[in-house]
Amino acid sequence: MPYPDHIIDVARKLRRNATPAERLLWQHLRNRKLRGLKFGRQHPFGRYVADFYCAELRLIVEIEGGIHDEAGQLEYDRKRFEEMELRGLRILRFANSEVLNNTEGILQQIVAVKNEGSKK
Repeated sequence: MPYPDHIIDVARKLRRNATPAERLLWQHLRNRKLRGLKFGRQHPFGRYVADFYCAELRLIVEIEGGIHDEAGQLEYDRKRFEEMELRGLRILRFANSEVLNNTEGILQQIVAVKNEGSKK
C-alpha cells in the first residue's frame, strides 16, 4: 500500500535527524545483525511512523525521549499505539536513556520476542 507523500517526507526527515539512542540501536539492528532479523527504520504505518520495524516478528521498537511525557504527546502516542496494535503489531517501548545505558538488555528483549514466536 503506497503511503502519502507527506508521511514519506516525515520518515526521511526522522532518519536524517535520529537521536543518539536511535543511531546506537540502529547500529545493532541494521543489515540483519541481530539474529538475522531484518529491521527497517522510520517505517510508515498509515499516518504514523515507527522508529524500527521487523516484519517477520510484526514488531515495532520505539525509542522515546522526554517529549513523550508531555500531555499532548501522551494522547497522540496512545492513539498511535492503539491503531498499530489493532493492525496486529507488537510494540516495545524504551526510553533514550535505556538504550544508551543498557543496549544489550534492549537487544535481549527483542530476541526474546523472536524466541516466543519460534515456540508457538
